[in-house]
Amino acid sequence: MTQAPDYIRAYMADRPVDAARAALCIIDMQYATGSRQGALARKLQAEGSRTGDYRFDRIERFVLPNTLRLREHFSRLGRPVLHVTVGAALPDASDAPIHMRKLFVEFRNHVGSREHEIVDELKPRPGEHVLRKTTIGAFASTHIDSLLRALGCEQLYLTGVSTNMCVETTAREAADRGYGVTLVEDACGTTHEDLHEVTMRNFQRLFGRVRGTAEVLAELEPVHV
Repeated sequence: MTQAPDYIRAYMADRPVDAARAALCIIDMQYATGSRQGALARKLQAEGSRTGDYRFDRIERFVLPNTLRLREHFSRLGRPVLHVTVGAALPDASDAPIHMRKLFVEFRNHVGSREHEIVDELKPRPGEHVLRKTTIGAFASTHIDSLLRALGCEQLYLTGVSTNMCVETTAREAADRGYGVTLVEDACGTTHEDLHEVTMRNFQRLFGRVRGTAEVLAELEPVHV
């Protein structure tokens, strides 16, 4: 069945792309849940589960290489790169919201642990910003809003994991605060393909845009007069 045109398109803002106001936000690319060498992957393997196969294949084939390409591009443009991490300050996760504590404790995702670290391929460089959250969305438990405004960033490009959780929640929070938000589809990943696809389909209904890495690189190319 052919899908009917969506009425919501008539109400969406058409915001011109401005590379001079853009920032790259890399979400939760840590060993705990963002690597085949991390706690989540080891747990699933020990249980004999194949649930993580799609997730880690996608991270290795798309999320990581495309995020690296985007970081290089933003760096070349002199635009900010932000790494957002998730995890507790303490091993018992007592500083985290109740609904996040069991996950942090079981995966040993706290400051100072290997699981909490950003994967080696994306280790933050001098001048890049790192913000730790204890919530699913970054705006609820970090100073990302004030940082972005201080940096003069109004247009955000999001990559990382998980598409339907921390990436989507942060993107929605940003959109509701007036930022122009783009989800980089082939630089995001989650555990189930249908969750990824539905998130992308839903986000571009009023919240913001969905683009591929190649499209982002092209639209942010500086214009030489």
